[in-house]
Amino acid sequence: MYWESFGFKEAPFALTPNPSFLFLSAPHQEAFAHLLFAIENRAGFIELSGEVGTGKTTIVRTLLNQLDPETHRTALIFNPILSPLGFMKEVNAEFGLPTEGSEIRDLHAALNAFLLDENRAGHTVVLVIDEAQNLSVEVLEHVRLISNLETESDKLIQIVLVGQPELNTLLARDELRQLDQRITVRYHLKPMCFEDTCAYIRHRIRFAADGREPLTFSPGAFKRIFKFSGGLPRLINGVCDRALLLAYTRDCKEITPDMASLALADLRKESPRRRRASQVRALSAALVVCVIIIAGFAAVSFHLVPEEKKESTEKKEATTTKASDKVPALSAEAARQAIAAQPEQENLYAAVNAILDAWQAPRVEPVPGQPANLRTLARQRGLVASKLSGTFELMTRLDAPLLLHVALPGGGERLIAIVAVDRGGMEVVPQVAGRSKLTHAELAQIWTGGTTVLWKDFHGITSRGKGADRAAGIKALQGLLKQVDCYPGAVDGNFNDATKGALAEFQRREQLTADGKVGAQTLMLLYRRAGGFFPPGLIRVGADSKQTGRM
Repeated sequence: MYWESFGFKEAPFALTPNPSFLFLSAPHQEAFAHLLFAIENRAGFIELSGEVGTGKTTIVRTLLNQLDPETHRTALIFNPILSPLGFMKEVNAEFGLPTEGSEIRDLHAALNAFLLDENRAGHTVVLVIDEAQNLSVEVLEHVRLISNLETESDKLIQIVLVGQPELNTLLARDELRQLDQRITVRYHLKPMCFEDTCAYIRHRIRFAADGREPLTFSPGAFKRIFKFSGGLPRLINGVCDRALLLAYTRDCKEITPDMASLALADLRKESPRRRRASQVRALSAALVVCVIIIAGFAAVSFHLVPEEKKESTEKKEATTTKASDKVPALSAEAARQAIAAQPEQENLYAAVNAILDAWQAPRVEPVPGQPANLRTLARQRGLVASKLSGTFELMTRLDAPLLLHVALPGGGERLIAIVAVDRGGMEVVPQVAGRSKLTHAELAQIWTGGTTVLWKDFHGITSRGKGADRAAGIKALQGLLKQVDCYPGAVDGNFNDATKGALAEFQRREQLTADGKVGAQTLMLLYRRAGGFFPPGLIRVGADSKQTGRM
């Protein structure tokens, strides 16, 4: 093979996932740590998502290889396009269990007996389902039923769902809300940065050549490869493999920028989608050139206008600009009348759907003849509706899309969703008197301070009951406090003085009332600070957008 001529023991840039080549970039290290932490703490359900080619499969294969076979029993399902019966047979086969028969309940019973035996032996059972975005709703329901297998104190099986971002959309469906609410640890794997991309390429070369670097890439080649790949390992491997072949045909041992460009061009020939994207970019460039030409012609024409007419035109434009910049202030009375004019249910759905859009969750649709309320709509999408007494300062601290309650003169109230802010004011949904943005002063006239935040209790800590379920919630809480460096103690499920003290310390840090209690504001901020969870933030208009979350 061509790569052997350089002294490589194996192809350094093969596209098949190979745990031996694992390179832990910053995002990969964080993903690996989240998975390991969740499994060792028996979190139950874990989700790892990421774009195509980010290295998800390599990470989970490496994780399974790292788990001690003396203490762990593992299974990997990588062909999830199965019927519920086929899926259960595949799971049982991976664990070495009987797969005869056509009754799912028999397969389920065999798996349950196996899990109980392993639990008594002190073993942790791990099931990884790759390409989980391809699972049917029916199969996912059986996945949830498997997760129900537990003792009073432990989850009997740790299930890792691995998939593309579409997995989040699938899990957000209303019929899967019970499953979605049980996912306690989530991590979205991002592409590598430029520095990690360079280190990744060199790492694969050194590993395939027993520590040597028989082939080098110039700085310019690194830049072109990163620009093309965006830090996605699969695309990096593809272009580097082409560059390696090109170096072989030229009998050279350095990849130059021109060689990298030739490799990229060769790779693009096989990707119609990329070619279409290039065509779109070319068309955009042509349009830009046209605009520039037109603008240039207009500028030349303007200079040919006599001075008297030019001055008149300039004054007219200045007057028009000033007039358009001035937006008359909205009075409190006009704002309330406009808000009151919108039917209550129409207002409710518009405001709630604006928040769901921020969570990238499916919208809720009204059902004729069945009036809805705020808490019910939130619950349909796996969210918690917490009413707070707030100020603008609280909005800034929570950094979350929220709903403002506006009292109407004749009784009743309406909602205004706040999804974006800037120095001039806040973006509101629905519009108020035709305005989609109100200043702080205009909002202060009509807002009485009532606020509802729709948020996700990823670990279900607030809904835990008593006994083992409550202990599992406290364990999750202690794990979060550990992640923010507030709790050095054991994750034992005891809500002791050390745990209360850690909560109070976190609350002081976040300028909350340090009462050591698990309130909504505390949990919202704790999930945001702990990492691995992606609640949406308020969009800063005119600045870099906050990261939006997925459910």
